[in-house]
Amino acid sequence: MRAFENQLRDGRALFSFLSEAEPPSGKADFVLAMGSQDLTVADTAVRAFREARADWLVCSGGFGKDTAALFRQPEGVLYARRCREAGVPEERLIVEDRASNSGENFLFTRELLEERGLFPAAGVIACKPYMAKRAWAAGTWQWPEVRWSVFPHTIGLEEYLDRAGGPGAVFPLMVGDLQRLRVYAGRFQTPVEVPEALWEACLRLAADGYDRFFLRDI
Repeated sequence: MRAFENQLRDGRALFSFLSEAEPPSGKADFVLAMGSQDLTVADTAVRAFREARADWLVCSGGFGKDTAALFRQPEGVLYARRCREAGVPEERLIVEDRASNSGENFLFTRELLEERGLFPAAGVIACKPYMAKRAWAAGTWQWPEVRWSVFPHTIGLEEYLDRAGGPGAVFPLMVGDLQRLRVYAGRFQTPVEVPEALWEACLRLAADGYDRFFLRDI
């Protein structure tokens, strides 16, 4: 096992890269809050909804790989409750409660909106900080008719680790997300170049035991 200082250095590199994405500019038709174990994403979605002057806020998520054993209710339902408590009007909230992965967040939300006769042109993604790049890649591939942006975070890795359960909770998810940027490119996501040095950092973290979501049979 490597020294934690070395693991943290690799973690910072992954966190910085994965958190980069296209920021919003101007009004959006809707905000898509991507469900996860991090309920504070709902707070981010509320800020995005207000700043983008969006018409709708969609809380998307059923039970995913990291919430099936954690929550009794779907991610989208829990997010929506938090958004209501923050003052988002009920008539502006839409709940999608079936998605179990990033691609389904977009596919099922699209189905839900089109069933309502809604065909948005601009959407803002609210997600965990290190999901930004992969969320953008998934959205632009799965729903290319929408002009996607990602609501920015200002939090650093150490602060996020304190909030989200520490390296044991966060590093495996970042490792899994970076790997999926690489292996899902051109199949489920818009291709994003992953620098070789960053891929090597990902492999080191996986070798250190942060490999719970690392795909082996691909």
